[in-house]
Amino acid sequence: MKNNTISNALTIDVEDYFQVSAFAPYIARSSWKDCECRVEKNVKKILEILSFHEVKATFFTLGWIAERYPKLVKDIVSEGHELASHGYGHERVSDLSEKEFFIDVDSSKKILEDISGVQVIGYRAPSFSIGAGNFWAFECLERAGYRYSSSIYPIKHDHYGMPNFSRYPVQISDNFLEIPITTVQFFNRNLPSSGGGYFRFFPYSLSKWLLNQINNKENNPAIFYFHPWEIDIHQPRVMGINRKTKFRHYVNIHKMEDRLNKLLNDFHWNRMDYVFLNKKYNDIYSV
Repeated sequence: MKNNTISNALTIDVEDYFQVSAFAPYIARSSWKDCECRVEKNVKKILEILSFHEVKATFFTLGWIAERYPKLVKDIVSEGHELASHGYGHERVSDLSEKEFFIDVDSSKKILEDISGVQVIGYRAPSFSIGAGNFWAFECLERAGYRYSSSIYPIKHDHYGMPNFSRYPVQISDNFLEIPITTVQFFNRNLPSSGGGYFRFFPYSLSKWLLNQINNKENNPAIFYFHPWEIDIHQPRVMGINRKTKFRHYVNIHKMEDRLNKLLNDFHWNRMDYVFLNKKYNDIYSV
């Protein structure tokens, strides 16, 4: 029995295990073509899980992946999910110039649209790498034709985060919305409540409680995100990585699929565009 009637946004960041930002010091971008790709198999499994639960989701997909696996992109769209952009090659926005970033998001949007035949209006920055120092990214995204971004995580983290940003969607311009990753405020501190490694590390009961706080106490929709490699217990192990990176990437991967099924049973889910891009919600949170 689902706990409430609010639809939350289920999102998948479509990248392969070797493209994770934390692995960048260990796996050269030039060697990606030589790595064993597992994203097709993993996305297929995710689509089967979502079909079983009758859930629609948003897939933030790399242009690099789309070029090599066009059927993956077509399958996502044919099953009624939203196709959105994760950039082209998983480069952090903070590592790019304004010109380089525009080329990245413009090219990835065109690649996804050419393959899928549908309009792409959503974007998520790799590693939530939009922050106070690069708000120019929003202008680039709007100029490229996007309508929303889900790229700011209002927490403190060693790799990303902007804890002082709004916890709720912010209307950047008349035609562009930033939808921050979900947090719960506790003693004036934002707690991560949206998935990723936190979902695998902490007990499922905590994630369920946090999402219930958003839905039942705040009466708002939440965002949940995960990656295809997080359900892949047989992915190749990257050698030579430090202990922190190893822990963050591999902790409780064997529990992920079971927890995901519980999550889909316990809450209502839908696509980002269906949950957030409606007039009533935008009117409430326009600033």
